[in-house]
Amino acid sequence: MTVVVEQPPATAASESPRDALAPWHLRAAALTVDVLPGAAVVTTMALAGFTVPPSGVWWWLCVAVIGATVLLMLVNRLLLPTVTGWSVGRALFGVAVMRRTGDPIGPWGLLLRDLAHLLDTVSVVGWLWPLWDSGRRTFADLLLRTEVRRREPAEPEFGARRWATVVVVAATALCVAGAALSYAVVFGPNRATDRTRAQLDIQGPKIVAQMLTYDPKSLHDDFARALSLATPKYRTQLAAQQDVVAKGNPVINEYWVTDHAIESAAPDRATMLMFMQGRRGAAPDERYISATVRVTFAKDGDNWLVDDLAVLTKPKPPGNGK
Repeated sequence: MTVVVEQPPATAASESPRDALAPWHLRAAALTVDVLPGAAVVTTMALAGFTVPPSGVWWWLCVAVIGATVLLMLVNRLLLPTVTGWSVGRALFGVAVMRRTGDPIGPWGLLLRDLAHLLDTVSVVGWLWPLWDSGRRTFADLLLRTEVRRREPAEPEFGARRWATVVVVAATALCVAGAALSYAVVFGPNRATDRTRAQLDIQGPKIVAQMLTYDPKSLHDDFARALSLATPKYRTQLAAQQDVVAKGNPVINEYWVTDHAIESAAPDRATMLMFMQGRRGAAPDERYISATVRVTFAKDGDNWLVDDLAVLTKPKPPGNGK
């Protein structure tokens, strides 16, 4: 006996995954790869540009990197899909932008679509709209009549993984370079300048007081100590002044700093204003004097030396000589 098995009725072919609407998480992942690395570089370089001196070499370098990054982002988002059918992020996750009719969209249409994404960004809801929209469209898709559909990942001909890796690595390197630039050009020198101010606030008055103080009983040693506190540039001038004192009738000359202020400072150089008081001679001819000087310091290794000393107010007895 022959058994006849009834065949089930034919069903309509299911929708091809190739033409299915792209799910929200794949669209978000593709957008992240296309936009986030470039946005990170632009933000980092913009912050670095605000910290470096304006219109200087480093400032123009930041501007150039920002311009090049924006240009590459536009090429990836607008021109590359026209030539290859993909941007790097869309190729990696197998999605493509097209018109509702299935026709490809040109670079100007892609540009208008990206500009329309500003509405999605401002409203925030626009980016989430595909989660409940039947066509899985953002506000930009609704305005431009576009859809994002699934496509087979563009491997191996496009090399999406390789290019995505290159983009991420390059963006990371540029962000690190931007942070290093800010530190090297601004924060590092500022910290060094703060150390200069802190060191000279303590050492500066002591150095000048030692340089200008001498006693006839130890004149040779005092002058030698003073010369050791000066740079080669100022040492010649100081030695000439010491010769004049030594050939005359040297008397006790003692100074101390009663007030001081740092006029300008850099990591290896600084200028200070000092108000000094002191005494000259011995009893009964001893007299008290005061003077104001501007002192320039230069750093030699770990030591600060006097590079110049200008007398602004010559030594005079306090109290208008009375």
